[in-house]
Amino acid sequence: MDKMKEVTVADIADLQDISRKTFAETFADDNSAADLNEYLDTAYATDKLLAEVEKPESKFYFVFHEDELAGYLKVNWGSAQSEEQGDGSLEVERIYLLAAFQRLGLGRQLLDQAFDQANALGKSRVWLGVWEHNQNALAFYQKIGFTPFSDHVFQLGTDAQRDILMEKVLS
Repeated sequence: MDKMKEVTVADIADLQDISRKTFAETFADDNSAADLNEYLDTAYATDKLLAEVEKPESKFYFVFHEDELAGYLKVNWGSAQSEEQGDGSLEVERIYLLAAFQRLGLGRQLLDQAFDQANALGKSRVWLGVWEHNQNALAFYQKIGFTPFSDHVFQLGTDAQRDILMEKVLS
């Protein structure tokens, strides 16, 4: 049975672990070890994650499959968004699953959680950024109804990468 749980400060060690594992699984093959390790050490430092979990306009959710932590979601709204997208928007900043749990419908469950959060907050639009070379993610988001609207630079260590920004207008 799959279940979802909102992350609290008591879950920081698990959040740090799943964050580092899922990011490395997703991007290690396409990036230098030095760039990847620098990013993992900086982006998922304990104090940084604590500050993010405590931010009032952000929420993290864990998803479990058969009682195993399978992945997580981070959403932002208002001033917590990583880029100014207006009051009517909710950002999916992070959505990651361990490779062993992909293609089980968990990504859709996490996005449904984001849509539910957006609706509860009265937001009319959900947006996210995805690396231009992550074809599986691009196809998944397009299948769910996201469309490209812009792009930005994502800095991974010394490597400036292009993310495609995608949005879905909620009805």
